Amino acid sequence: MPKKWFQNWFNSPYYHILYKKRDDEEAELFIDNLCGFLKPKAGSRMLDIACGRGRHAIYLNKKGFEVTGIDLSFSSIKFAQQFENKNLHFYVHDMRQPFYIRYFDFVFNIFTSFGYFETDKDHINALKSFKKALKKDGLLVFDYMNSQKIINHLVTKETKEVDGIEFHISRQVIGGNIVKTIDFEHRNKHFAFKEEVKDFKTPDFERLFSAAGLQIIHTFGDYNLNTFDINKSDRLIFICKKTDA
Repeated sequence: MPKKWFQNWFNSPYYHILYKKRDDEEAELFIDNLCGFLKPKAGSRMLDIACGRGRHAIYLNKKGFEVTGIDLSFSSIKFAQQFENKNLHFYVHDMRQPFYIRYFDFVFNIFTSFGYFETDKDHINALKSFKKALKKDGLLVFDYMNSQKIINHLVTKETKEVDGIEFHISRQVIGGNIVKTIDFEHRNKHFAFKEEVKDFKTPDFERLFSAAGLQIIHTFGDYNLNTFDINKSDRLIFICKKTDA
């Protein structure tokens, strides 16, 4: 079976080159604000789903929590494993499959690490796995793009030069997906990748969460945890609890 776009792109070294300037300060600000709001107990067990190279998981661990990171990308997990300690571990794992049952106090899915799949069934299966990983009173922190603002201000074409590589990026909305294509030349070879993420909005998430046995208890619009505004907010952040044990 051909690999999906996310299996190819997230495992590519070029993914990490293009996005190397992602802001660690912003990531740490978000975690600090979340911890201030959620007030997790020292030693709380936390799961970072689609953790990438582990920047959020590593920072959570530095704050005194027992953290596990999982990601589909072998290369990302191999990189993250160099930071492991007795309270920080990383594994290659597909979010659609259960990972531990009723074990974690908090589950995180951060920085639009969702919306990749073709069917609602796959998205619901992923959310069911998130729920199953939570203890009875555990909470899910779910951070998605505000797709409405992105569509309102869609940059259809741009070029970014990183490490001497010119990445030609185009964006369009096709059939309920925000599609980004990335074309570039490197060492006399042409490469082409794409990102295809669902244009999910709050009603979509209400439906998906409900089908997975989750209930939204808080909604925020940015990493400072301000109120969500569909036209102005950069992010769409949910805090969810289980609707059953």
